[in-house]
Amino acid sequence: MNYASLLAIAHEAVDLAAEMVRTRGPGVVTEKQERDLVSEVDVAVEQAVRKHLEEATPEVGILGEEEGLSGSADVVWALDPVDGTANFVHGLPLCAISLGLIDGGRSVLGVIDLPFLGSRYHAAVGDGAYRSETSVLSEAIVSLGDFAVGQDAGRRNQPRFALTEALAAKSQRVRMLGSSAADLAWVADGKTDASIMLSNKPWDTAAGVIIAREAGALVVDARGKPHTPAATSTIAAAPDVLEDILAAMSSVGELG
Repeated sequence: MNYASLLAIAHEAVDLAAEMVRTRGPGVVTEKQERDLVSEVDVAVEQAVRKHLEEATPEVGILGEEEGLSGSADVVWALDPVDGTANFVHGLPLCAISLGLIDGGRSVLGVIDLPFLGSRYHAAVGDGAYRSETSVLSEAIVSLGDFAVGQDAGRRNQPRFALTEALAAKSQRVRMLGSSAADLAWVADGKTDASIMLSNKPWDTAAGVIIAREAGALVVDARGKPHTPAATSTIAAAPDVLEDILAAMSSVGELG
């Protein structure tokens, strides 16, 4: 498969999405579940990008956060139209469009755009990207994925609270950015040194996983196994700090 040509198509799709996010307000906002928001723009962006990709790559399936899977399940575009909807709705500029390509069960291409910060990150397998250089956890800035919302959130957040406490004691700083795509892109860029998400939705992570890997970061699950779209957690880190990150996670017990 020609990933270079698909990367150009992905940039076109993300251009379309970023312009819509920059120029429209959120519109009507509803709850998908308790404290989990979707805006009118999330839906409009996904529909516009789906149309573009269906016309440009009819042989490739599309997995979107709002409308699920259509088409092929073997080679799939994975789209989060607005990653960080809560930030977007509240006027916080840290949100992203995330478009990745999954081929044969692995992330092979990704584009992440931060439309209000003027930053874009992209990678295709074998092409390289940026690199984080921090070598010790005490000098590392670690980002954590959002706390759980919806059903049984209280129980599911207990290990997240424990992990936050463990990392606060060992790392330089802990941050919660509210955008999985930004978490992974900023590990690639060296702005942060590790990202820990105790979840994995392909539309959130497919683009960021390949960008972080091509930057030289290691991307694994909570057990330290190589990350796949089927993983239940997503950890990306500079190689020299990954062992300490996994040790801190292990110290707080079961994280699932």
